Amino acid sequence: MFQRLKMGDKIGIFTPSSPATVTAHQRYQRAKVFLEEKGFVIVEGELTGQSDIYRSGSPKERAEELNKLIRNPDIKMIMSTIGGTNSNSLLPYIDYKAFKDNPKLIVGYSDVTAVLLALYAKTGITTYYGPALIPSFGEFEPLVNDTYRYFEQYFMEENKLPYEVPIPPFWSDEPVNWLEKTTEKTLYHNEWITGKSGVAEGRLIGGNVNAMYGFIGSPYFPPIEPGDILFMEDCNKDASVVEKNFAMLKLQGVFEKVAGIILGKHEQYNDLGTGKRPLDILIEQLDGLDIPILADFDTCHTHPMHPLGIGKKVKLDSDAKKVICIENWL
Repeated sequence: MFQRLKMGDKIGIFTPSSPATVTAHQRYQRAKVFLEEKGFVIVEGELTGQSDIYRSGSPKERAEELNKLIRNPDIKMIMSTIGGTNSNSLLPYIDYKAFKDNPKLIVGYSDVTAVLLALYAKTGITTYYGPALIPSFGEFEPLVNDTYRYFEQYFMEENKLPYEVPIPPFWSDEPVNWLEKTTEKTLYHNEWITGKSGVAEGRLIGGNVNAMYGFIGSPYFPPIEPGDILFMEDCNKDASVVEKNFAMLKLQGVFEKVAGIILGKHEQYNDLGTGKRPLDILIEQLDGLDIPILADFDTCHTHPMHPLGIGKKVKLDSDAKKVICIENWL
């Protein structure tokens, strides 16, 4: 459906929640220059540089910013500037017909889960959980280079199937260097974790759990189907909130349907002295369900991060610690 991204293509940016082009203007400018130096043309959405305290505009204004980018025939990819808290308020006002008639590569993460899943639910067109402009490409070296390399591999290079998602050698969630570089970030040796053994193949669905909490059960949330591979990640939550959010998915019957789970790293997690990691809380909520789980995957708020296509088939081998794309994702 989609042609591969290439240098010279136009990337439209939209701000569906937090007004970070204002509150993190320095990081925004750094990110914009980074992609421009890679050869892309950045087309700013009309709410770029706008702030309405905690958001970039009203729900209708934010949706219309996105709609205008969708309708622009010259734009190849649409990327969120950042997430936030209330992207779900856009959902009734998005022009889903325009997206179906004029599909674009659309990528983002975190709170943008609401937009990504709603577009997929309403059109059946793949959207992409992956880098957002400000947090991802406003990051400093060396981690920004790793994120861009995976972005380039996924959206620009000709990859023969199957495509095995590579494990980054290092990662970090140290909360420094947001606007200016003050120190070298601590880099941790990377390892994906087998939560439960097994192999499964299925449609990838999911995103940020806290964002899903805001619209699951609505017509904008794609129905979870038997055999799906559920992807989940979150950030800056403590053990009590992680339990609440996982329990929400359990009560919705999600865990009983899926064939496997990919759990992303949790940025700045607080275990509240329990010693329990998100994986431990997840297994507790599964209540004995025997499905493969691969944890600490790098499609999440930590650096670097991989893009993944929502709605595309993947193979999860938790024993071998592999996620493999088995269906063309473009």
